Amino acid sequence: MTQVLIVDDDVHVLRLLTEIMEREGYQVRQASDGAHAHLAFAEQPADLVITDLLMPNKEGLELIQELRDINPDVKIIAYSGGGQMAPDAYLQFAEGMGANRVFSKPIPVDELVQAVKELLA
Repeated sequence: MTQVLIVDDDVHVLRLLTEIMEREGYQVRQASDGAHAHLAFAEQPADLVITDLLMPNKEGLELIQELRDINPDVKIIAYSGGGQMAPDAYLQFAEGMGANRVFSKPIPVDELVQAVKELLA
């Protein structure tokens, strides 16, 4: 079964994305920040990672680089609502670090599901 790792410090977003991915038939694991996601991925790599960019302990940008170091072929979707920089700036950095797709919050669910299907095809 295809495994998806979802990374977000917001429990509500984590729960929503998990429900969406499980409904689509994916096996889902969760992490509350980049540090936990790195450990989870190192133990058992996922086929696709969906990650927020702004989190405590370890941000998504750093996580993307670490995931690429572990497995250059992993598919990564990153999203952000911004922070000290405009959301587009974070998303451009994420693409530069190796994210396959990026989204601004609020995440368009239909587009996210389509992106997951395309990346895992």
